[in-house]
Amino acid sequence: MSKIICRCEEVTEEEILQAIRDGATTVDEVKKFTRAGMGLCQGRTCRKAVERMIANELKEDVSEIKTSSYRAPVRPIKMKVL
Repeated sequence: MSKIICRCEEVTEEEILQAIRDGATTVDEVKKFTRAGMGLCQGRTCRKAVERMIANELKEDVSEIKTSSYRAPVRPIKMKVL
């Protein structure tokens, strides 16, 4: 059983590794392949782990990996607020 890296989207370590093997070289590319980092926390929980996984697979330093930007979490609001 593969461990879950992105809890919000339930993306496993194996899914992220497969995305990297399929050509993803940045956090944004991994996000597009797997949805890791697209949940409620917008990658605040998993982004560093994804960066380390990319660096390990590509045999690069973590500082070389292009990161994604943080976005504010989206929360539902009532229509009357608008």
